Amino acid sequence: MKKILKALLALALAISMVLSLSGCGGEKRTQLKVYNWGDYIDQSILEEFEEKYNIDVIYDEFATNEEMYAKIKAGASDYDILIPSDYTIKRMIDEDMLHKIDMNNVPNYKYIGERFKNLAFDPNNEYSVPYMWGTVGILYNKTMVKEPVDSWKVLWDDKYSKQILMLDSLRDSIGITLKMLGYSLNTKNDNELNEAKDALIKQKPLVLAYVGDEVKDKMIGGEAALAVVWSGDAVYMKRENPDLEYVIPKEGSNIWFDSIVIPKTSQHKKEAELFINFLCEPEIAYRNADYIGYSTPHTEAMKMLPEDITSDKSAYPGEGDLVNSEVFEDLADSLVKYDRIWTEVKAQ
Repeated sequence: MKKILKALLALALAISMVLSLSGCGGEKRTQLKVYNWGDYIDQSILEEFEEKYNIDVIYDEFATNEEMYAKIKAGASDYDILIPSDYTIKRMIDEDMLHKIDMNNVPNYKYIGERFKNLAFDPNNEYSVPYMWGTVGILYNKTMVKEPVDSWKVLWDDKYSKQILMLDSLRDSIGITLKMLGYSLNTKNDNELNEAKDALIKQKPLVLAYVGDEVKDKMIGGEAALAVVWSGDAVYMKRENPDLEYVIPKEGSNIWFDSIVIPKTSQHKKEAELFINFLCEPEIAYRNADYIGYSTPHTEAMKMLPEDITSDKSAYPGEGDLVNSEVFEDLADSLVKYDRIWTEVKAQ
């Protein structure tokens, strides 16, 4: 009898240890791999998702759409979530690189504003869920620039030599140059593109640096007078330094939309859809937009944001502020022309 009791006690102890190990990490947790722009999510949200759903988030960052696309296209990654821009999403759809999202698993999609649905890059809302949107413009220091700033041409003014920061992004820097010249930022015309190249080469001696996220510290610290920036970064920098102001030039600019997609490299599609739905929860969407500073497409999050943010035209411009502005299109085979121009400009 004692032997039986000992055996039962031993079995109970073994079962208890197995259960304990499972609850303390003995059981392997799903890893959801997310690839996003730098400084483009509230990290506490990732931690909350991990705790709520018992899923580990592996989080990596990229600097440009082109960098992200090249990595995914090379097939050397197995990301579950990407957050690219409009024209890159269109390209990835055309090249069969994305899963269709089962919107039954994303009920919070109902909170996305109607103006952000049925966009040209995903007309049937099958592959993407809007994340943030905004514009590209000029951020300038009012103590260093006394004249009105209303045109891209100010970035070619000799008086600001070595006080100008340009984006280290071929689509953005070539795009604003094309707009300055009066052309479409989606042009495929060789003469127009060569004119833009010549203008960028002429401008280069005036440029302090071609930058990415480091533009924030440089402009907040007063290291430059003018910078080409994304609107959400402008909102953040204006908060940190009241001497800074943001403008969308009269020639027009880029209106961009970043959306969440699931690449076909994903091994965890349902968990990816769970993550998308989590990001679209009203409180989570609000916290994320408040932290990042970019414009949210989420109707409920908009209601929670303070009025000084929603009334700031840097973040939420009116229709009149967007005259002549365009959305980037997928350039397909013509992208090599832009690549060549940017390589030549940077090599000067």
